[in-house]
Amino acid sequence: MKIVFLERNSAGTDIDVSCFEQFGDVTYYANTTAEHVAERVKNADIIISNKAPMNQITLSEASHVKLICLLATGYDCVDLTYCKSRGIKVANVVNYCTPAVAQHTILLALMLSGKTAFYDDYVKSGAYSAQERFSNFDRAFHDLEGRTWGIIGMGNIGHKVAGLAAAFGCKVHFYSASGKSTCTDYPKVDLDTLLRTSDLLSLHCPLTDRTRNLIDRNAFEKMKNTAILINVARGPVVNTQDLYDALVNGKIMAAGLDVLEQEPMALSNPLSRIKDSTKLIITPHMSWASVESRTRLIAEVAKNIQAFLDGTDRNVIS
Repeated sequence: MKIVFLERNSAGTDIDVSCFEQFGDVTYYANTTAEHVAERVKNADIIISNKAPMNQITLSEASHVKLICLLATGYDCVDLTYCKSRGIKVANVVNYCTPAVAQHTILLALMLSGKTAFYDDYVKSGAYSAQERFSNFDRAFHDLEGRTWGIIGMGNIGHKVAGLAAAFGCKVHFYSASGKSTCTDYPKVDLDTLLRTSDLLSLHCPLTDRTRNLIDRNAFEKMKNTAILINVARGPVVNTQDLYDALVNGKIMAAGLDVLEQEPMALSNPLSRIKDSTKLIITPHMSWASVESRTRLIAEVAKNIQAFLDGTDRNVIS
């Protein structure tokens, strides 16, 4: 069995991935860009991948491939229709990073609500040492308790965030981007209601035709000018230029992002011009990547491969 691991470093070099060697001959690549995929997978039986495109262009010469194992929950990089036509099974990993992403969501909310960056800078600049009084609260900040927290995407991560937000005393409601949510733990509302009433709005939905540019100029016009937006879902769910305009023009108060339309971040991205970390915090798509999450991820992929070799489907999406 020939296994090609296209993006070994996407799991982190601190995580042991030798478990895959029990299944056959493994070829590791630190990273693989789109133009190199076809050549590297042409003799593979199993492909382990994360963001590398899996489609007719990259797989047409890979006549032996039987299984694609994703190091992710999302599968927007895979042409599932093409894979199904070839009889190639595609398996993802679910729920491996829920605690980490939910924790990061709360972290962004707390930092932006509490103006943490301002006060950290205030102390480190020497301004605190130079003042006479014991405290400083020149930049107003607010409790989470009593705030309305809106969620788009009530899957595993959204539900975890809802529980944490409720523990802080927030009133939680949600909008089902797919329209298929059966969650009854929190009130389900329409999108307009969610936008107009939420003090904090966090995104946890997959990227689909329905969610691409879901949060755009029209959405920002409906939101409170004191609202905080948090996107830990997929970058294109939020229109970048419209978010920039909303922040600069005070349509919303602040945003916390772990995902962007283009990753890594383009130098031309207008958001790079906003240097005020009380208005905008951007982290480099790392909310999922705690040591515990990445360890679980590798273990789950190994289980997917073992299940395939045993003739059973595990986490197979196509």
